[in-house]
Amino acid sequence: MTISVVLFTSDLRVHDHPPLRAALEGAHEVVPLFVRDPAVDRAGFAAPNRLAFLADCLTDLDQALKARGGRLVVRTGDTVGEVCAVVRQAQADEVHMAAGHTAFAVSREARLREALEAGGCRLYVHDAVGTAVPPGDVAPQGSDHFAVFTPYFRRWVDQPLRKPFAAPRAVPVPPTVPSEELPARSAVQGVSEGLAAGGESEGRRRLGSWLSRHADRYKERHDDLAGDATSRLSPYLHFGAVSPVEVVQRARARGGAGADAFVRQLCWRDFHHQVLAARPETSVEDYRPRGDRWRRDDDARKDLQAWREGRTGYPIVDAAMRQLAHEGWMHNRGRLIAASFLTKTLYIDWREGARHFLSLLVDGDVVNNQLNWQWVAGTGTDTRPQRVLNPVRQARRYDPEGSYVRRWVPELAGLAAPDVHEPWRLTGPDRAAYDYPEPLVTLTDGLARFRHARGAD
Repeated sequence: MTISVVLFTSDLRVHDHPPLRAALEGAHEVVPLFVRDPAVDRAGFAAPNRLAFLADCLTDLDQALKARGGRLVVRTGDTVGEVCAVVRQAQADEVHMAAGHTAFAVSREARLREALEAGGCRLYVHDAVGTAVPPGDVAPQGSDHFAVFTPYFRRWVDQPLRKPFAAPRAVPVPPTVPSEELPARSAVQGVSEGLAAGGESEGRRRLGSWLSRHADRYKERHDDLAGDATSRLSPYLHFGAVSPVEVVQRARARGGAGADAFVRQLCWRDFHHQVLAARPETSVEDYRPRGDRWRRDDDARKDLQAWREGRTGYPIVDAAMRQLAHEGWMHNRGRLIAASFLTKTLYIDWREGARHFLSLLVDGDVVNNQLNWQWVAGTGTDTRPQRVLNPVRQARRYDPEGSYVRRWVPELAGLAAPDVHEPWRLTGPDRAAYDYPEPLVTLTDGLARFRHARGAD
């Protein structure tokens, strides 16, 4: 009897799962395995919101496997050591896993391959599990990656995608391999009050509902802050609870301008993966250094804290930051506005903002979080690095009635647009009626006039 191990990482699903499918085709039994690696905690990625969402995903995955006669085996420890231990216990011949593209994932794969081969076990790594198109499949002549999105998208959109795999009918698991208890969401402290439920079942429900109800109007509504018409699938894509290949294929099957615009946004995920796969150092270093000298004095630290708390005095920025704190998620337009304000208006290092986002975002990861922050800061792949998003103009355009601001900044709930976006313009009793901070800085053409020299160390 042949036995294979399927190592689940950021692919917590049973639908369209190439490693699971390959393992089932080549073995009589499989061991579905997830390893809770303390190295993730030490690297600072064990944020409460993601731990809670992960617990949901693992519970849902275990239930899906049990419905097919199997179960999920959970271990805690170094991934390489735990996989090798399970291989010995199960007397497995092969290990299957999805490809990863961060420096951590690449190192993990190399160590795992070496350890398994030393014991006579083969490792199979599968592409197009966490991305629709594998990094490296689309590259310009003479380079290992595209540095600009638009030419990448032109090539990416014509790439043939595999047909999504159905979930297996049966997953036979040997009964002799022990497992720890599944982590519970209720055991995680510090979780955002409005955090969404995780898991493949919820992700697939959301995907189907959004495609049928909102996809057709996505092109004109995806930046509408108050309308909240985006898919909110990013956490499920981050944990692999839904397949990016299947999401793209189902959106294309839906058709229309809205679905096309949505697919273009999905392409950004693959674009960032291919950038980081080629340049792993950009998770902490500028992709395109601009010689920036970020503010680092006491005033800058106070401004950073006010930004974190949603107390900048700019309602649209504060609304976005408070949504993040409450939900562990933020509307994409809000992310752009908040990030631009921190880096281009307050002139504070993008790494500070990225670190705070990672502490709360349920979809926070090295790839998309860091590279989107660099795009906004002007140190990344944006072809207009001096681009500044004026928060007042952004508010007028994307929250014209002020509904988004009033939802998240209740101090201003009594104000109508346009006053809700510029409460500092109110005078006398009208201004005194609102317990809301004065703006940290004033704006002139979208640029800050600091209390001291720009770029002071």
